[in-house]
Amino acid sequence: MANPNNVPLLDINRDNAPHQDEFVEALAKVVESGRFLFGPDVVELEREVAGYSQVENAVGCASGSDALLLALMALNIGPGDEVIVPSFTFFASVSCITRLGATPVFVDIRPDTFNVDVDKIAEAITPNTKAIIPVHLFGQCAEIDRICQIACENDIPVVEDAAQAIGAAYHSRPAGSWGAVGCFSFYPTKNLGGMGDGGMMTSYDAAMADRLRLFAGHGMRPRYYHQVVGINSRLDTFQAAVLRVKLRDLPNAVEKRSDIAARYSRLLSDANLVGDDQLTMPHQDPNAFHVWNQFAIRVAGGRRDDLRAHLSERGVGSEIYYPVPMHKQECFQYLKVDGSNLPETEKACAEVLNLPIFPSLTEAEQIQVVDTIANFYAASARMAA
Repeated sequence: MANPNNVPLLDINRDNAPHQDEFVEALAKVVESGRFLFGPDVVELEREVAGYSQVENAVGCASGSDALLLALMALNIGPGDEVIVPSFTFFASVSCITRLGATPVFVDIRPDTFNVDVDKIAEAITPNTKAIIPVHLFGQCAEIDRICQIACENDIPVVEDAAQAIGAAYHSRPAGSWGAVGCFSFYPTKNLGGMGDGGMMTSYDAAMADRLRLFAGHGMRPRYYHQVVGINSRLDTFQAAVLRVKLRDLPNAVEKRSDIAARYSRLLSDANLVGDDQLTMPHQDPNAFHVWNQFAIRVAGGRRDDLRAHLSERGVGSEIYYPVPMHKQECFQYLKVDGSNLPETEKACAEVLNLPIFPSLTEAEQIQVVDTIANFYAASARMAA
């Protein structure tokens, strides 16, 4: 049995509990219909996500990882092509490139937002650059206006990795509405999380959306006639039914996350834990609407792992997103990437620590998190005295 005084990194069951009756009702309707694939809930969710993202088109698929892969497939990315992408990201942002035989070109991040450094993108463009994948990390958009401007000037399509950023915006324009394709994940830990895998692709271009749908269905149209070599990537009706329930509550959930992030900043500052020799708070770009999928602090002085161990020993959850940059992953060593060109990426991997943040996290639990961090530094001060 879990200790009631523990603070989890996230608590999906607690967040889902208020909607349980709605889930049961929605799922029962799917069972009664027998339309487990291509059911009306899928069509409606696509319409609702398109509206939420302020685009004309949305196409469901089996996962956020598939969304990225399908976007590159639809853009004809293949061997000999280069795709610019940050190294400080989740594996799927990069594996979609290499699975098609193309080459990821890693660029460094900004030290404040952890998002891709736009100036580094401009420097990395070559005649072989066929796409740019900016990642809207931790729920905050990259400088997508500048990225799209650079891309447009060089006639390069942009694929937005918005897996962690549904509802986020830049200059009040939603994530997923800027690039040729926006890619979302409905993995259970996301702000809009299902009860299994699921993904969505958004596009302002109806022809692109149709192409994405073709590739997601084995490239088959009409039935048993294959125009292209696609994959089997479908969002099932059960997931769509659950996601429609949760989408209605998403603005409220984002507001709660924002309140929690603001409270963390206040509590950590009041505890005198913010400073160059201790913790650095997440930076919010003034042009961005942050949806706080993660609350990522920096821990100075090489003490991140010690602090995490201290939290764990006292029942406080935390996580490191991400401990190993993509250019150092074993499977990408064949690329022979020079890590000296990615100093901020490597520094972030050594310093970032993600604290608990989810809509039903209580103020008392946050206080416990901060008190536990404060105890770590107080004990260190006593030992040094």
